[in-house]
Amino acid sequence: MNQLLENTINSWPLVAQVLSIPQTKADYQRTVTLLDELIDIVGDDESHSRLTDTLSLLVESYENEHYPMTEVSAQEVLQSIMQEHGLRDRSFPEIGDQDKMLGILKGEQELNSQQIRALSERFQVSEMVFS
Repeated sequence: MNQLLENTINSWPLVAQVLSIPQTKADYQRTVTLLDELIDIVGDDESHSRLTDTLSLLVESYENEHYPMTEVSAQEVLQSIMQEHGLRDRSFPEIGDQDKMLGILKGEQELNSQQIRALSERFQVSEMVFS
């Protein structure tokens, strides 16, 4: 094990240019660029998955710290979709009748799994958006 550690120590100045935790926005952007280039080079070659996974974790760690995701309710998502697509409460056959839609928009009812699946297919978004 000491030889492995010694080799790592000797190689670290070069490796650190790729595998360091981003501290600044510039570091983050550099890491994202490296990850994108790596994916372009290796594609689906699984022999490089550890390097890809490691760079992805470094990017994700920075994003979680600096760009935290806020929780958004299904109600807010639906309101946003309605506004973006110019839809009305009657424009959602996936949900059911107007009363059900109004209940969801008022926060009195929740979407069920079938409604979520249908909405995600219709608007080409992940089901997680509505969960």
